[in-house]
Amino acid sequence: MSDDKKMTLLAHLLELKSRLIKSVIALAITTVISFVFAKQIFAVLIRPAGGINLIYIEVTEMLSTYMKVSLASGFILAMPYLVYHFLMFVSPALISKEKKYVYLVLPWIGLMFISGVIFAYFILVPPAMKFLVTFGSDIATPQIKIGNYISVVTRLLLAVGLVFELPVITTFLARIGVISSRWLASKRKGAIIFAFLLSAIITPTMDPINQTLVAAPLIVLYEMSIWLAKLVQKKEIREVTSSLITQDQKS
Repeated sequence: MSDDKKMTLLAHLLELKSRLIKSVIALAITTVISFVFAKQIFAVLIRPAGGINLIYIEVTEMLSTYMKVSLASGFILAMPYLVYHFLMFVSPALISKEKKYVYLVLPWIGLMFISGVIFAYFILVPPAMKFLVTFGSDIATPQIKIGNYISVVTRLLLAVGLVFELPVITTFLARIGVISSRWLASKRKGAIIFAFLLSAIITPTMDPINQTLVAAPLIVLYEMSIWLAKLVQKKEIREVTSSLITQDQKS
């Protein structure tokens, strides 16, 4: 390896270190802020449970749950900043025309993530909690640990929020020429199957209704991704991709 390449590698490593440190500091700050408002956050997270009585049975359970809630909330608050540093780190690999799209993507990343969290909070969590709490309640009295409840809810909120980033990611990749709308459309059947598999992983329940509540918007988001990719992709990419798919179908 030449000295220039060594210096380039060293510069990238130093930049990675710098951005990681800044990201950790930002996450620490938002986590501390979330800890200060933890009681209000708890009230918001518990509301979809429908007034069930939550308990804790371990000495350190409430402390660990406070930290879990603060960290999850801190991650949500810091996510746009974390994504910004990630995109800035990989931006040197893009040409100058492509770098401007990074700045256009950033607001949409935050918007779609918040949209996913809101969708999960109002649409997914209430029926999921109702099913889990009432299932078998005629046999035994449910006494839900607050740590377990918070784990389930925060996992749902974060997972669905991240899944809602799909249109933003595919639109960005289509704009810089990595993928195309035709390629996405050719993978539609596999995407539908994957949507139901992912919904089975995300949702804590086994009933098809709650899983469909997750799978349906995933499929809609995928169709939206195809449409957005077609809207923004480069003309030359469309022609090349069309030719490749035609050749693949003939073979």
